[in-house]
Amino acid sequence: MALRITTWNVNGIRNPFGYQPWRETRTFNGMFDILEADIVVMQELKIQRKDLRDDMVLVPGWDCYFSLPKHKKGYSGVGIYTRQSVCAPIRAEEGLLGVLCPPDSSTPYRELPDDQCIGGYPTPAQIADLGVDPAALDAEGRCVALEFPAFVLFGVYSPANSNGMRDDFRYGFVIALDTRIRNLEKMGKRVILTGDLNVSREEIDTAKAEESMRKEGITREEYFNAPNRRIFNQLLEGGRVYGERDEGREKPILWDICRGFHEDRKGMYTHWEQKINARPGNYGSRIDYVLCSIEMKSWILDSNIQEGLMGSDHCPVYATFKQKVDLRGKEVDILDIMNPPGMFKEGKKLREYSTKDIPAFSGKLLPEFDKRRSIKDMFTRKPSLATSNSNIEPPTLPSTTVDSVSNTQETDSTSTSNTDAASGQNLPPPSTARSTSSTGSPEKKRRANDSQPAKSTKRTKASSSSSHTNAALKGQQSLKGFFKPKASASTLTDTKSLSTVEDFASNASPLEPTSSFTPTFNAHVSETTSMVTDLAPTTPSSSGNPPCETSDTPTTPKAKPSPSLLRSPSTHSDGPDADFIDPIVSKESWTKLFTKKPAPRCEGHDEPCITLTTKKSGLNCGRQFWICPRPLGPSGNKERGTQWRCGTFIWASDWNGGSGS
Repeated sequence: MALRITTWNVNGIRNPFGYQPWRETRTFNGMFDILEADIVVMQELKIQRKDLRDDMVLVPGWDCYFSLPKHKKGYSGVGIYTRQSVCAPIRAEEGLLGVLCPPDSSTPYRELPDDQCIGGYPTPAQIADLGVDPAALDAEGRCVALEFPAFVLFGVYSPANSNGMRDDFRYGFVIALDTRIRNLEKMGKRVILTGDLNVSREEIDTAKAEESMRKEGITREEYFNAPNRRIFNQLLEGGRVYGERDEGREKPILWDICRGFHEDRKGMYTHWEQKINARPGNYGSRIDYVLCSIEMKSWILDSNIQEGLMGSDHCPVYATFKQKVDLRGKEVDILDIMNPPGMFKEGKKLREYSTKDIPAFSGKLLPEFDKRRSIKDMFTRKPSLATSNSNIEPPTLPSTTVDSVSNTQETDSTSTSNTDAASGQNLPPPSTARSTSSTGSPEKKRRANDSQPAKSTKRTKASSSSSHTNAALKGQQSLKGFFKPKASASTLTDTKSLSTVEDFASNASPLEPTSSFTPTFNAHVSETTSMVTDLAPTTPSSSGNPPCETSDTPTTPKAKPSPSLLRSPSTHSDGPDADFIDPIVSKESWTKLFTKKPAPRCEGHDEPCITLTTKKSGLNCGRQFWICPRPLGPSGNKERGTQWRCGTFIWASDWNGGSGS
């Protein structure tokens, strides 16, 4: 294989790294090697220029070119990566109309000299027919154009059909694309168009063609005469066109490579809706293409989709070129015409790729990435001869210096200072000098001696029994305890008294009267119960006695309460304990309130349903409903008695968790 072009709508430039096999390496050059591609065209990058990172731009062995939205965030974006060892463009631009300016220039592409631009831009009259602001059309990051000696490559992300909100913009973009390609063909340049064009050719290219015609109440002819589809089919060889062809579109220009290799293949889809989990049942559409000029048909060796590669709601589409191609009656190596003149001859490299070969639009020439290399590239690139000769060996430590260091450690502080002064004539390297002086410094020794008692203090604290006594009083607070004020000494005394009362209550007879309790004590119960929880000790005291065995305070009542008083307030609802709330009952009621209802089971497979939310505008917008968890089948309809989604549908508001009917 000499050259392979792959297009992929990644739905976010880092999105594939969450799936196999991309998550193994999580690098772009690793991804490109798995794709076995030499040119990778990505759509829907969903980033801005400020979001570009080193691993996206400084990919070892690759160049990159980005067209990103100028205003909207997380939207659109097209990028093309080219393998340096195989191909190198001679020109690079962004946009279809040529109204944008190259980097560090105020002159639009369309106004540059012919030898500095790709050409084929729509004329002012053709731009006027678009009905769209030219600057706005090129400002959304939807097109990157690279010119090689062999052809002009377009990486395109065409606007989608967003409920008819931007039909004018979408139609203007398709016309601009058609006009630019036809203008280049008139100039004698070959064209390859790749990307997500958001339009399907025929019924065989979408699973919902019949459903769309039935819902919209249109005929087959009206379906094919939809504005965008009609223009697209007139651009393609073999495209189905009803009636007379439009003026200026009398002949087709491009060939559908993938369909050309698989003319009658059904289900060859490249996009599936994630909202309805349509990919397992292959209920999708083919809207991603690799198209080439008709005269290049003999250049192509193979083409196919890669529906088994996950990472997006689209799958990659590739086209592989032959090693030898027919260039207007002359057989040439594909590498000779995929690089600047003089770099390859008969498929053999004559000179290495250099920065002089990079077009100004390259991502590596952005100010934030210019004259930088990745860390891996720094270690893999061979050093030049001048660099290797200029390396100087680090100075070694003289023997006299080593002797002076050893003598310094053996003498006292007076002789140390004299030795250091005498050895100042043969100074060692700075790092050696610092280590020598620090070894013999009396200040360092004093600091080391001062730090020793601190270590012994820590051991003493760890082994002392007083920490256990303090822990018995303080303990490890719960999370709620951090949001309450610290308890005073009187509060701790009340807590201990409450523990004593509870001990008495556990031994008291249930027949003993409880009328001696007052509302004051009830208030103590409700207040101190939570404090006991917050201040409960985590370790026993060193003496082995529980902390509750303390003397009563004057505020503690002497009577013995009934155990039922502390257990449940329901039996004393009329007494002074009516405000007491049983935490167990409260927990059960809250748990029941917030517990998620069990999912209903579908009728066709008896499996737990999944819940979705209605987003269609109308009366039911925002409502949730339950449906069968299985994916939609190839027919796109809910089926009975099959492995695909059944017709179960339940509004979430109508489901009572199975407790009712």
